Amino acid sequence: MMKTTIAKTVMVALLSLGALGSTYAADPVPAGRHGHALNQEERAAKMEEHKAKFAEMVAKHQAALHDKLKLTAAQEPAWQTFIAAVTPTLPTMADRAAAASMTTPERLDQHLAMAKQHLAKMETRVAATKVFYAQLTPEQQKTFDAEAAKMHHRWGQRMGHGMMMRHHGA
Repeated sequence: MMKTTIAKTVMVALLSLGALGSTYAADPVPAGRHGHALNQEERAAKMEEHKAKFAEMVAKHQAALHDKLKLTAAQEPAWQTFIAAVTPTLPTMADRAAAASMTTPERLDQHLAMAKQHLAKMETRVAATKVFYAQLTPEQQKTFDAEAAKMHHRWGQRMGHGMMMRHHGA
């Protein structure tokens, strides 16, 4: 009788696992970041959506900074020049097929070229910030410093300390 009870228990467990497995197998592959179910067009559409949201967020932050600085009409041209130089852009998606066909030295050369581009953009931003900062009153400079420190802190939290800021057009 004990053998029969054990056999029934094992049978019920196997049937339950089989039902669970078939239910799991019937679930569609999730779309998105780790599901990899997006085709090239869907990935491109998602990237465009992300770029639009990013541009909207940047514009919102710039408008808030503009309002907090209380710029004069004479400072507006300097502001426009500053914004044109420092507005970040998201990089375009690299051609995955081309990257996959590259050798390791070629990929490393590509990474180095991208790092040089990022450095050049950062140098442009630093120079533009210094020129704009010089146009501000001491009170505006305090406001600018406080807002820049907040933004730097937010980016640090978002990106994780010690991580490189990649994919942000830095």
